[in-house]
Amino acid sequence: MTSTQVTNNVLIAVEQVNKSFPRPEGKGEFNVLRNINLTVATGEVLALLGRSGSGKSTLLRIMAGLIPPSEGKVSSNGKRLQGANPGVAMVFQSFALLPWLTVQENVELGLDAQGVRRDERRQRALKAIDLVGLDGFESAYPKELSGGMRQRVGFARAFVLEPQVLFMDEPFSALDVLTAENLRGEIDDLWNAGTFPSKSILIVTHNIEEALFLADRVIILGSNPGHIRGEVVIDMPRPHDRTSIRFKSLIDYIYTVMTNPEVEVSGAVAASTSTVQAPRPGAIQQSPYAKLLPHVRIGGISGLLELIVDQPEGKDDIPRLAERIQLSVDDLLPMLDATVMLGFAEVAQGDVKLTEIGQDFATTTILRSKDLFRQQVLEKVPVVVSMVQTLREKRNRSMRADFFIDLLEEYYPHEEAERQFATAVDWGRYAELFEYDASEDRLYLPEPVVAQTLESEAME
Repeated sequence: MTSTQVTNNVLIAVEQVNKSFPRPEGKGEFNVLRNINLTVATGEVLALLGRSGSGKSTLLRIMAGLIPPSEGKVSSNGKRLQGANPGVAMVFQSFALLPWLTVQENVELGLDAQGVRRDERRQRALKAIDLVGLDGFESAYPKELSGGMRQRVGFARAFVLEPQVLFMDEPFSALDVLTAENLRGEIDDLWNAGTFPSKSILIVTHNIEEALFLADRVIILGSNPGHIRGEVVIDMPRPHDRTSIRFKSLIDYIYTVMTNPEVEVSGAVAASTSTVQAPRPGAIQQSPYAKLLPHVRIGGISGLLELIVDQPEGKDDIPRLAERIQLSVDDLLPMLDATVMLGFAEVAQGDVKLTEIGQDFATTTILRSKDLFRQQVLEKVPVVVSMVQTLREKRNRSMRADFFIDLLEEYYPHEEAERQFATAVDWGRYAELFEYDASEDRLYLPEPVVAQTLESEAME
């Protein structure tokens, strides 16, 4: 679908939407979404692709009218949305079935709420149940069904409403790999056959291959706060052939931009390349506490580097690596982020390649790997350096954890601030830059001689 086609027959429009939530104890607001503009048009499958914390599900709920935006507006069929959007139905990650109702009764719930007569409810419910392949299970209860069958009931419950747009919030993530693949394929078959009971689909996912397989356009979201980095048009005939060179090129491109948060996202990806534009120079220097740390433990970093170093030239294709070690995007990308942040690896054109120091880290002794890690943290991770400098300025070389968490809360909600602190502590302790007393919830420097050595290293 071309950009010109997308501007026609707009079913849902999001204009200049921001969303903030109050911080605890009246400490201002946390901005979850910033300056969101997008449309959903008739006859397209649109995917919102982003990592955990990019505001995907929040945006979906705003478009469904379940929560209001803080600023901006959402329009449905050209009219400003006030309350729940009557033109959408939603399939959730969790099955959300009422256990005391049969399959048919669960499917009829929405129609019952709309006041549809019993005979019409039954007829439409049976049609929807048949559409998802559950005929014969109309009188079964949810406890009798497998996870995949329960999610089919969720789809039937949405289908029966015949919405203009079907919203899907990570609908396959709670299923095992084979069941998810089967159900994903059946949804795609229904859409391609023209028998899908809605005019458009909007799917939220963090699965790159899923987004490319199902969607006509992929909106890539960034984080902190959630914002639209750009869109990628899937310029392939349906059904999308996952074995084609074009599909592989698009996969490589999206992995590349998602592992490089600062690069610009191109709308149309050149067929012969998956390069990305470098970030603009002259970016404003941020507080060290504003730079997001990937939540990865040292063992995960070391293990990933050891897997890559065994490959020819210390280089691996990221999609193949993800498949080989059976990791989801939300698990693999933070590991890649950490290796890149620490200077142990570089990511380009969908490949990850170890740097010289990364290869050294992956193959050396434990003691030397700790020295290398300390060296890279002091050079590459400003939040840990700032924590060390703060401790050094204290006469007793000690500081309560609350101080650092309060600084982090200037940029993150409380729960994320605590996770950022925990990751910084994990990295700092491994590097022997400071120690942490959990019973007192306090950080402190090692012995003075060690601290003096670290000070000279940080100044180099």
